Amino acid sequence: MPQSEYNEFGLFRENAEEAGLAFDVAPIVKRVGVQVAPGRTISALRWGEAEPELVLLHGGAQNAHTWDTVALALDRPLVAFDLPGHGRSDWRDDKAYWPTENALAIAEGIAQLAPNASMVVGMSLGGLTSLALSKQSPELVRRLVLVDVTPGVDREKASAITAFVAGPESFGSFDELLERTIAFNPTRSVSSLRRGILHNASERPDGTWAWRYDRFNLPEGTVVPDFGSLWDCLDSLKAPLMLVRGADSPVVDDADLAELLTRCPNARIEIVEKSGHSVQGDQPLELACLIESHLGDKG
Repeated sequence: MPQSEYNEFGLFRENAEEAGLAFDVAPIVKRVGVQVAPGRTISALRWGEAEPELVLLHGGAQNAHTWDTVALALDRPLVAFDLPGHGRSDWRDDKAYWPTENALAIAEGIAQLAPNASMVVGMSLGGLTSLALSKQSPELVRRLVLVDVTPGVDREKASAITAFVAGPESFGSFDELLERTIAFNPTRSVSSLRRGILHNASERPDGTWAWRYDRFNLPEGTVVPDFGSLWDCLDSLKAPLMLVRGADSPVVDDADLAELLTRCPNARIEIVEKSGHSVQGDQPLELACLIESHLGDKG
């Protein structure tokens, strides 16, 4: 599909058909924006016309469309945000796309678009952002789902992810970009990866392709935060918590689970088979069922 023919709302039928979901009526989805600082906005997809019940936060180098199949399966009003520097959200000059800074922006977005949402679901960087949010603005996090991440994530556990993200800045063609993506995601269907690229990359005037996210080339002297400090967020967490772990993912290990349960003994742990780090991409229907069940938990 040439970029000129791309319609970000025109691929939902493909998502549904691949997942075996009915698609009798196209969902109502709108692109919305929220100003979070002077001259800086974050973008989001608002699903449905009723007051949003859920907030979805994607991982690093992804965007709000990573949740499309999950959102179709849930069939609930919700908001899926593009994190700062991702998708159609504005980039930051200081490249500070860390959980604490992200949470400040997302808090403003939730306050404007989904102030009464029953749950926040965060995957990877979105999960760490959700933890920071739960401490900064606990009134906005009534229930929490972490998807394949804890503050125990480090460079070694995330090495496969960072190797993909740290690839070339541009690609000579869409097919070249797709080929690299397939190589790093062997368990995913080519059609799903193709959709993901259309949502997460754009064609330049010279015909080359580049990702939509800020590539995180940090200014010299930038201090990278220690995610381990986010463990403290669990000590004060009041919201019912569920951790969803991809069975084939190295990002969360048994030591992480033990630490999480020490700090949050009532946390619910779910392991999703045949899933890597991106559970929403590998097993979207199972993830949707888990989210639905956590909404109904008494806590």
